[in-house]
Amino acid sequence: MFELVRNVSLSLDVEASVAGLESLVNKLGSHPKARAALTKLNVRPTTARNGAARRPVARGNSSAPPATPSGSSDRQQSLARQNQKLKRELAQARGARSSASLGSETPVFFVVGLAKSGTSWLMRTLNGHPEILCQGEGRFFGGEWRRENFREWQKPVLVSSLFNALLSSEYLKHWIERSVWSKRDDPDEHIVKLTRLAVEHFLTEALTKTDKKIVGDKTPLLSPRFVEEIHLIYPEAKVIHIIRDGRDSAVSMIHHLWNRSSDRGGVQKVEPEELEKREAFRKNPQQVLETGEGIFTEERLRTVAESWRTRVGKTIEDGPTLLGSNYVEVRYEDLLERPHEEVGRLAAFLGADASDKAVEQAAASASFEKLSKGRERGEEDPGSFYRKGISGDWKNYFTERDREIFKEAAGDLLIKLGYEKDLSW
Repeated sequence: MFELVRNVSLSLDVEASVAGLESLVNKLGSHPKARAALTKLNVRPTTARNGAARRPVARGNSSAPPATPSGSSDRQQSLARQNQKLKRELAQARGARSSASLGSETPVFFVVGLAKSGTSWLMRTLNGHPEILCQGEGRFFGGEWRRENFREWQKPVLVSSLFNALLSSEYLKHWIERSVWSKRDDPDEHIVKLTRLAVEHFLTEALTKTDKKIVGDKTPLLSPRFVEEIHLIYPEAKVIHIIRDGRDSAVSMIHHLWNRSSDRGGVQKVEPEELEKREAFRKNPQQVLETGEGIFTEERLRTVAESWRTRVGKTIEDGPTLLGSNYVEVRYEDLLERPHEEVGRLAAFLGADASDKAVEQAAASASFEKLSKGRERGEEDPGSFYRKGISGDWKNYFTERDREIFKEAAGDLLIKLGYEKDLSW
């Protein structure tokens, strides 16, 4: 239906003449949805007689006298109006595709990972594929995630996940509890199903505006139970989990916090001691590193390390257990080292074209040089979202005390994931 509608829409622009419209009406008559649109316009296709096509006939006006020259002009204007109405009807039919022909048959996936683990880079890479639409951050899941005091910011950022917005809607819950249609049911079960319908709606609606066939959202792991919620709400979806060495993620995260702190118009809360470290580092980074002062406060590094351990650690357990073959992992480091191989593997996982041409297009669309607007990988810009684009950079920043803290908080996961053999690093 989608191809028919698109082709018909193009034909309307070309066949704007009366004769062209008549021919188009006859072409549309054989398709159920298009025929319904014609019926609303009170137009029926003509039938051939002796090999000649007849003009469309407007119903309810069969007794009209033969057309005069002025009547012919009026009829042309009438057909022109019908042309415009038909365009609107076909546009509506195109929009209906999201619920009628897409729905649960549309391949849907989610890219997850701890913040500053390469989720945005992977999103842009996949979105560069000719068959994949991938955007972010939708923040559909994360039942407990919301920003406090958001009214004070006046910032155009999401203030809660979609799931949290529905779960915390007092009026929605009261309606479910008291409606004749649902008052005997568990309200939370209905909210889970409504979340599913909403997620599907937003994703497939966006997909209808493209020529692509697979759609996915990128959102960082907002809680340890993130994949568990995906399984609860959208169990047939595929999940790509990008994993990065937690120490590199920590370094990237502190720069991210510095750049988006509230004192610079951002939404990140940064403590006074952290602001002092930022200013000292920006003034003389070499001195900060050589003196052993470091870029982290102990509290911040411990918090980041524990978050990496709990969220990534839970996801690598829940993913295979709950999603089975619909779950796959990719390492940030592998994506750096062999992008074409990894992108091809992920494309095949999603059911997309994994040919060399498609993979090259995806990989090239999000190269570091392109995202950083010309910098070579390893060439640092502390203020950029794509700061440096390398792995192992933590070694240039971690002090001895930083190493101790990370070992205590997440050393076991580093070993489990193969980033270290033991705690002697």
